[in-house]
Amino acid sequence: MSDNFRETLETFENPRPERDYWIEIQCPEFTSVCPKTGQPDFGTLTFRYVADQHCIELKSLKLYLQRYRSEGIFYERITNRIMDDFVAVVQPRRCTLESRWTPRGGISSVITVEYPDA
Repeated sequence: MSDNFRETLETFENPRPERDYWIEIQCPEFTSVCPKTGQPDFGTLTFRYVADQHCIELKSLKLYLQRYRSEGIFYERITNRIMDDFVAVVQPRRCTLESRWTPRGGISSVITVEYPDA
């Protein structure tokens, strides 16, 4: 697995850094690969964050997420890794990342990560 995905993410200056306001981004076409079966995994990622000095630039987020299409990685690891990268680059005041995975074998999963840690 590559470690330089984070370099894809870009930001822009928050137009109202003095105000707390929530930004929600939904990514309904996220894909990765199950490391055990090699089968594709399909999910929806929902980012909710309060920006501090910077906001995420959406095209860079899209390109960053596309890099996971061929990565063999479990749901829990990928959700935490994406959150770690997002927080390192954007440095939000608060953030929640939810990954909601389509059912496979009659089982679906939802993974939620919060920053700062709850």
